[in-house]
Amino acid sequence: MTAPQLIIFDCDGVLVDSEIIAARVESELLTDAGYAIEPDEIAERFSGLTWPNILMMVEREAGIPLSASLIDKSDRILDERLANEVEAIEGIGQAVSALRYPKCICSNSSSRRLELMLKRTGLYDLFEPNIFPAGEVGTKKGKPAPDVFLYAAEKFSVDPKNVIVLEDSVHGIHGARAAGMRVIGFTGGAHTYPGHADRLTEAGAETVISRHQDLRAVIEAMSVWSEAI
Repeated sequence: MTAPQLIIFDCDGVLVDSEIIAARVESELLTDAGYAIEPDEIAERFSGLTWPNILMMVEREAGIPLSASLIDKSDRILDERLANEVEAIEGIGQAVSALRYPKCICSNSSSRRLELMLKRTGLYDLFEPNIFPAGEVGTKKGKPAPDVFLYAAEKFSVDPKNVIVLEDSVHGIHGARAAGMRVIGFTGGAHTYPGHADRLTEAGAETVISRHQDLRAVIEAMSVWSEAI
């Protein structure tokens, strides 16, 4: 691989420290609904998935019906929390500004929530208009489906094999690898857990970083690595 032609960033847990906030909200709602679960288990098992998909997985696993009203309730509570609490992950603004490659965001979050988080943290102008919410572009399939990654590659007219993705979740890495892209795992969010880096590597990340200040050097190193997809 020569220099990458596109760098794709996940948002939640990579650009902004929102995964831990979401895990706490979802833990409270599921526990109140009869499925006791701690935020750290939410982060480990379900990071990178949409809330409706998490609810379906819990229903299948526990055999208990969950009210559809939990979707709207979670959206309302989480939006309030994010608007007041979410912060950029340390070093991301400088890291993104230092990259000389084309870049975009591929996220399972909605365009409304992405705008809320990115504007609050001062990151919006670094990516706009190349912000792709999986549920609103292309096939509208969320991660772990590869569709949003392939949509981004098509928009930039690049071959997926020449794309590097930065992801913090197993589900996101599965999607990027299924798209034929190379992946750097990231464990610098507050939701990280013991064994996080190992799980990202097992899912297909070629390497894992925990600090954004290492991103540029790792991308440059990957430009000369010859590992096949």
